[in-house]
Amino acid sequence: MKTPALSALAGLRGRCFDSPWSALATVLILAALLWLGQRVAGWAVIDAVWVADAARCEAATGACWGVIAEKHRAILFGRYPFDAQWRPLLATAILLVAIVATLRAAGSRPRPDGNRRWRRVALAWVVTIALFPVLMGGGVAGLAPVPTELWGGLPLTLMLAVGGIATAFPLAIVLALGRSGPLPAMRAVSSVYVELIRSVPLVPALFLASFLVPLLLPADWQVDVLFRVQVAITLFAAAYLAEAIRGALLALPDGQRQAAAALGLGWWQTQRHILLPQALRNATPSIANSFINLFKDTSLVVVVSLYELTGALEIALAGDAEWRSYQLEGYVFIGAIYWTGCFALSRASRRLEQRDAARAGR
Repeated sequence: MKTPALSALAGLRGRCFDSPWSALATVLILAALLWLGQRVAGWAVIDAVWVADAARCEAATGACWGVIAEKHRAILFGRYPFDAQWRPLLATAILLVAIVATLRAAGSRPRPDGNRRWRRVALAWVVTIALFPVLMGGGVAGLAPVPTELWGGLPLTLMLAVGGIATAFPLAIVLALGRSGPLPAMRAVSSVYVELIRSVPLVPALFLASFLVPLLLPADWQVDVLFRVQVAITLFAAAYLAEAIRGALLALPDGQRQAAAALGLGWWQTQRHILLPQALRNATPSIANSFINLFKDTSLVVVVSLYELTGALEIALAGDAEWRSYQLEGYVFIGAIYWTGCFALSRASRRLEQRDAARAGR
């Protein structure tokens, strides 16, 4: 009897060496990967400089990770006052704790104390929503006020992404139900909104929110630019999420609706108790993909002078001649942060799918 390892090896051999041409292609690909891996390892690890020494970096043939050691605070916190950077650090830590708690609760299997677990998650978000703006903005409890124009780096990226996800999701559900509902006026309004938003790139939407909205509002009604950008991101993301949810609703068999009607359930009861829960489960991969895209799209706010991670990197290196030429290492560092966030979201989505599949007995 073959062991799993031998079976896997036999399957790999059958796929990669089943013919002379397949074997040749496999050998060439492996050789290219080995060559590329050696080059990358030499640049990133073996010949790299790990200390903040500009002279050694200048003479080195590998990467200069010393730029991260030298500029990590400017990259992570942007233009936030240096002596008060403990505040965005603490605010980011609190926000990350709430995010991790939510992802763990969403991906874990049902337990008898499930309600208690979600109560703890809700409490974590109440604390986060209360403390994050206080720590970042100050002006209370003896904290020096810091205008939103100076917010940047990782705290700004997380705030825009989490705020966009939290506010876009319920709006997307309303739009999806409205576009597939029985009311013609609601269908028309939802359809016009979704098609209009999806036909405009995010960058023009950010420009409109940043520069056009202040011109249209009275002088006494001016709204902070960060809030306007957050609203633009929310409205933009909701349109794409709504289509993912609406597609999942339309994919459900008509027998579900007929059975609900036979039980005497109205349209809203049918959506709430029968159709919408199934649609959200089926649309989990698409919803997770939209969340990941939204997390990455926060980098576009740099065009309206809000310096999140990528913008903070440009500011950190642009004015320093010693470290200006090491932007590649900075972007690798930022890419690792984005990859970590996207990987966490994808894993949480996968665990949620597995939980639903186990609950359904598949």
